[in-house]
Amino acid sequence: MPTMRIAVVPRPKAPFEMIEREIPEPPAGSVRVRVEACGVCHSDSVTKEGLFPGIEYPRAPGHEIAGVVDAIGANVAGWKQGERVGIGWHGGHCGYCDSCRRGDFVTCQVAPQIPGISYDGGYADYAIAPAAALARIPEKLSAVEAAPLMCAGVTTFNSLRHSGARPGDLVAVLGIGGLGHLGVQFAAKMGCNTVAIARGKDKEELALKLGAARYIDSSSSDAAAELAKMGGAKVVLATATSGKAMTGLLGGLGVDGKLIVLGAADAPIEAPAILLIFGRRSIVGWPSGSSIDSQDTLAFSALTGVRPMTEVYPLERASEGYERMMSGKARFRVVLTTAR
Repeated sequence: MPTMRIAVVPRPKAPFEMIEREIPEPPAGSVRVRVEACGVCHSDSVTKEGLFPGIEYPRAPGHEIAGVVDAIGANVAGWKQGERVGIGWHGGHCGYCDSCRRGDFVTCQVAPQIPGISYDGGYADYAIAPAAALARIPEKLSAVEAAPLMCAGVTTFNSLRHSGARPGDLVAVLGIGGLGHLGVQFAAKMGCNTVAIARGKDKEELALKLGAARYIDSSSSDAAAELAKMGGAKVVLATATSGKAMTGLLGGLGVDGKLIVLGAADAPIEAPAILLIFGRRSIVGWPSGSSIDSQDTLAFSALTGVRPMTEVYPLERASEGYERMMSGKARFRVVLTTAR
């Protein structure tokens, strides 16, 4: 039987192991994807560190998958061999629970499926996934460009397009990292008056290049006060992981302004009640999105030129790529490729 390479975590907190395994056949309702690229996301630490209950080991992480349909299981319609597809955090749903009936597949209450957690992900030459998890990749996007858009991309794009912000509105993006560098691009391409906020002057040139109309160095100025001078932000897209920084920007929201939390904050967000009441301000969180949301993200990115900045590692260096991502030093998304 032909075999494939797959980088697995044998048990929680254990080092990665590169092993050979038979190439699996897709069961009914699923497809086999020949992986070309897989993004390395901070959420992969859920599998690496055993942070979710019920993960079966050994397990290969990876939910930012870009590849080609290689084989199709029974009872799958609408897909054919050779099509370019992506698989993201939303890796399938049950189709029967209340969440699914209202179209909220991300919070499926019965059997939410997450590549790299519920089943083996994209740290491999091949991956099996439910057909419902697939999103079409436009020809204008390479596999390396598409992979990070399946999680970091859809999270920022989908939250922004549902935020209520319209062209011309003031949108601030807190943090210029793996999520933030995409958030700035999406906000600018959507026609928003985009302000990037981060610590240090060294990020200003990049932020402006990505499309920000203005950059605020939060280490040398009061970012909330600066936003207030501009009339207050309609949306603050909080991609950084500092709860203190998020709290500090609440005063920069305009009337009906919204703080959208995407980064897993290291401390609680403290919101003065008066600030929320009199300005009708709100704080909300946002997960990634369904497969069609990912497909919309890919299409928008191909059309407008939004692209992730990536550092590429071959699959056999998965451990090194993962550690690079976890160090916080990557600029800005690490991607594994399977080409030999």
